[in-house]
Amino acid sequence: MKTTIEIIPHYKIAYIRNTGPYGVNNVRTMEELKTWAREKSLLNHDSIILGIAQDDPSVTKAEECRYDTCIVVSDEYEIDDEYVQGGETAGGEYVVFEIEHTAEAVQKAWADIFPKLNRSGFNMDYSRPIIERYATKMIANHKCEICIPIC
Repeated sequence: MKTTIEIIPHYKIAYIRNTGPYGVNNVRTMEELKTWAREKSLLNHDSIILGIAQDDPSVTKAEECRYDTCIVVSDEYEIDDEYVQGGETAGGEYVVFEIEHTAEAVQKAWADIFPKLNRSGFNMDYSRPIIERYATKMIANHKCEICIPIC
């Protein structure tokens, strides 16, 4: 698992929120967002899709966990849709873990990254959420990233 430190900018996003247990429903929401983005001509070779878990499932009931599936849009893009909401991500310093883009690799990474983060001496910034980043260019190479905010 390749690890780098990166300053991630604030992103303007369009997103669909899923409330409920993390997992299969997040995949469905991801496909819904991609369909919407294609219809709006927002999905291309430069697109960045984000998955943002808003809640810690160890302290939040599964049925109340919120997961936002997002696409980065330009600052000028007007989000005028009943189904898709607009927002902004918190930028800042992140430890970025590059992983294989498979369900198994993502699941394993979630188990491995926190011990690795602790061993490396970084402190997680709990005021910002963890971001799963799916840049189209990386997906083409069967890679994705998990970005952990640090302070």
